[in-house]
Amino acid sequence: MPLRDPQPDPIALKLSAIAIEAGLLLQRMEHSIKDHRIKEDGTPTTGADLAAEKLIIARLGDTFPGVPIVAEETANAVAPEEYFFLVDPLDGTGDYIRGTGEYSVNIALVKEGRPIAGVIAAPALKRIWIAGDHASEGEISDSAADEIAWRPLQSRIAVEGELVALVSRRHGDATTDALLDALSIRTRRTASSAVKFGLIAAGEADVYIRCGPTMEWDTAAGDHILTRAGGRVIGPGGTPMTYGHQSRGYRNGPFAAVGDTRLAQRVLLPATASA
Repeated sequence: MPLRDPQPDPIALKLSAIAIEAGLLLQRMEHSIKDHRIKEDGTPTTGADLAAEKLIIARLGDTFPGVPIVAEETANAVAPEEYFFLVDPLDGTGDYIRGTGEYSVNIALVKEGRPIAGVIAAPALKRIWIAGDHASEGEISDSAADEIAWRPLQSRIAVEGELVALVSRRHGDATTDALLDALSIRTRRTASSAVKFGLIAAGEADVYIRCGPTMEWDTAAGDHILTRAGGRVIGPGGTPMTYGHQSRGYRNGPFAAVGDTRLAQRVLLPATASA
C-alpha cells in the first residue's frame, strides 16, 4: 500500500489484521514460555516477543514496502523518515509471563512526528481498538479482521468526584501519586500495558498519568486512538506528544492521557521522567 497519499482508516484496518495475527501467535506461545531474560533497560523479554516482532515486521514490509519500522526488540535503532512505523510486539511482557492476560500488540504509523493510524490488540481480553481518521473498537474472534463488527469509540465527560484513574501494578511513583491526588480521584483501577489508552477511549476510565520512563512504541498507537475518540495525550506544558526522537533512543517524557480534554490543564507534569 503506497503512502504518497495515505488513507488512515484503511491503513488502520490493515494494521488491525496484522496485530490480530501477532496476538494469536502470542496466545499459542503463552503456555510454552518457560524462560525470559532481562534486557539492559531492566525490562523482560521472551521468545514470544521476538516471534511476534518478526511476524509484524514481515507483514508490514509486505504491505508497506520501504517504510521504516522502529520496533522494540530487534529494530529499535532504525532511523525514522517522514513516515515510519512504531511497533511493540508484546506490551506488558511481565503480565504475559505471569499469565494475567493484560498484554497487547501495539502498532502505529507516524507521519512527521504524529501518529495517523494505530491499533492496540489485547488478544487474551478479546478486545481491539483502532483509529485512522475515526476511532473504533471490536471483539477479537477467530474470524478475519475485516469481519469484525466495529463500534465507534467515544471517551467520556469527566464528572467531578467520580473520576477513575488507571494505574500500573508495578510502575507507580510519588510524583504520579501526587498528580492523581490533586485531581481528587475516586477510584484507582489497576490495568497493564497500552490497554489503559483503550479503556479511556472507550469511556471506561478518565485518566492515566505516567511520570516514569516509557518508550514511543508504548504510547503512539494509544495516543492516536484516544485522541480520535475525543480525548488527549499531553506531555509537560500541556503539549502533544511527538514521535521519532531517535537521538534520545525513542524515550518518552512524562505524559497524561485524559478522556475529557478539560482535565489536561489540571495536570502539571514534571519536565523529566522519574527514575
